[in-house]
Amino acid sequence: MRPFLCFQISIPSPAQRGRVREGAATEQAASRIASYIARALTRLAACLALCASLTAAAETISIACSALGRELELCREGAQAWAKATGNAVRLVPVPNSASERLALFQQILAAHASDIDVFQLDVVWSGILAAHLADLAPLAGNATRDHMPAILAGAMVHGRLVALPWYADVGVLYYRKDLLDKHRARVPQTWTELADTARRIQSAEHAGGNAKLWGFVWQGRAYEGLTCNALEWIASRGGGNVVDVDGKPRADSAAARSALRDAAGWVNDVSPPGVLNYAEEEARALFQSGNAVFMRNWPYAWALANAPDSPVRGQVGIAPLPAGDDDHERVGTLGGGQLSVSRYSPRAASAAGLVVYLTSAVEQKRRAIAGGYNPTIARLYTDSEVLAANPFLSALQPLVEHAVTRPSGSVGTRYNQVSAKIWSAVHRALSHKQSADEALSDLQRDLERLRRVGRW
Repeated sequence: MRPFLCFQISIPSPAQRGRVREGAATEQAASRIASYIARALTRLAACLALCASLTAAAETISIACSALGRELELCREGAQAWAKATGNAVRLVPVPNSASERLALFQQILAAHASDIDVFQLDVVWSGILAAHLADLAPLAGNATRDHMPAILAGAMVHGRLVALPWYADVGVLYYRKDLLDKHRARVPQTWTELADTARRIQSAEHAGGNAKLWGFVWQGRAYEGLTCNALEWIASRGGGNVVDVDGKPRADSAAARSALRDAAGWVNDVSPPGVLNYAEEEARALFQSGNAVFMRNWPYAWALANAPDSPVRGQVGIAPLPAGDDDHERVGTLGGGQLSVSRYSPRAASAAGLVVYLTSAVEQKRRAIAGGYNPTIARLYTDSEVLAANPFLSALQPLVEHAVTRPSGSVGTRYNQVSAKIWSAVHRALSHKQSADEALSDLQRDLERLRRVGRW
């Protein structure tokens, strides 16, 4: 409950009233007593009304946070801190871990104009898909937008409306076992070919030495949004762009894409376990963190967990940019990250916006960076000594974030989810050898051209 001040009132005691009757038993004295009591009762009524209004003003804000890694825990802690400071309450709504399933759920809820959820955690590519259902935060956020990196903030703007505030930035990175690389005198791979060769060599040597559970490389191979992110990294690092160009023209069936899918399909059941075709982020992290993988592709959130006190690989993990296709191309990761938005159908929009502003503030982003390894969207935190002490690699990630490959959400607008589903489905068919890489990409090119309407999305 919010702190408040009530008026102190004092009603004459029976003895005091008796003395008045004895010393001034006149009509004028009686009138003064009646007036005094009336004023006291008026103040009491005002106090009770104030208390009632303060209680009524306290609201319960529902927020849908991801439960990936420590996200739910950190979201709960931040939300509870805001609730304690404001006198409101917060209810966390459970949602699927899969980004694709989460988006489908949000679309259903918002399409029904339901007011059950006030604040939604969005992937950076969802703001355009859901914009019609999201409140414009510009009038509610005040000066809160000033701190965020302009390029990241731009991703939250749709047709001139600020439909979200950036919460954290992400980019795909390579995790590696420093101890195993040192043991086998290997360097951090610079190209995908070098990664596969190194993974195969260390895996074979460890198997021969009795470590039969070790795999060379784990990543996200399930047919969902995470596979789109992985595939774009493979293709873009070979100079193949991001499947749909800035003008909206599909360019899926390229030489770079064919080379990327052939190589990745060759990893499965060689340096990557057969089960990788059903791995999302947490399945990959579980295998790597248990000590049973040499390399892992994942997001920066996994750093804090891999180095947690109970982690079997604590202190043995390194982090680096993902490999390039070859020496002539750049090492890139897919841009990811989270945003927070407020539903247009929330009857508590002002309070919900207050929660969003707090959770995306520099203070809260710093706490999340230190506790969970989440990359801030506020530039000055990349040079903060406490943040860097907890995340020594963070200063190296800032340029990766700024030069990451973006998913084609800007090119295809509201149809991004359909486009991504086509991408991950085609890639998964190639990885599982249901089609050749060439056949899968030829079908993908045709499907994307069909989705594109009259030369535009």
